[in-house]
Amino acid sequence: MTSSSQTEPKVVLITGASSGIGEATARHLAALGHRVVAGARRTDRLENLAAGVRAAGGLLDGLALDVTSLDSVRAFAATAVERYHRIDVLINNAGVMPLSPISDLRIDEWEQMIDVNLRGTLYGIAAVLPTMQAQGSGHIVNVASVAGLRVDPTAAVYSATKFGVRALSEGLRQESKDIRVTVVSPGFTHSELTDHGGSDAARSAARGATDRLAIPASAIAEAIGFAIAQPATVDVNELVIRPTAQS
Repeated sequence: MTSSSQTEPKVVLITGASSGIGEATARHLAALGHRVVAGARRTDRLENLAAGVRAAGGLLDGLALDVTSLDSVRAFAATAVERYHRIDVLINNAGVMPLSPISDLRIDEWEQMIDVNLRGTLYGIAAVLPTMQAQGSGHIVNVASVAGLRVDPTAAVYSATKFGVRALSEGLRQESKDIRVTVVSPGFTHSELTDHGGSDAARSAARGATDRLAIPASAIAEAIGFAIAQPATVDVNELVIRPTAQS
């Protein structure tokens, strides 16, 4: 799956762009000639990302972003409009995945997943939707997960947030006539999702599966590029990208 390098350059906002799928997507879209505005909390990584993209001839602005703060997300979007006078694409990518059995009662981690994965996606939509509606066009890409299609032990809360992302994406799609909505659901992908939080056993199992099965983040980036590259009258509603060996 490839995207066309002939696509007209777009202003693309990406959340969670300091690593994994977000970083790979920022690099890929910048290489295609899009104007990328990359947001994350780890601004040192964004600086390195921007330097690499610019050295390769691309255009990328890195901005501090906390998707759990509506003010931060609104400022992120407002800066993009100030610099480029429009927003063509938002990629809601920021996410966390601390896995554990419900009986562990890791309530702080449940709230973190709800805040980042679901509330952060809603904040992103809220921040860009008025601009896209005023333009009469736009594209919102929400990164969900195959965990939004099935539920496995230790992933109940994570799955709940990703089921939620898919549900709100479908609702937004049905309400929108000029704005495209795409859900991207990756399977095991090389990223930092399994590095933080959760129970030791669940984290170890997820890392083991990732080591055995994971596809590169660039595969997801190319799928996103494909969706973005379609004509304005074509809305790629959902993409599920798994390693061939994943059950």
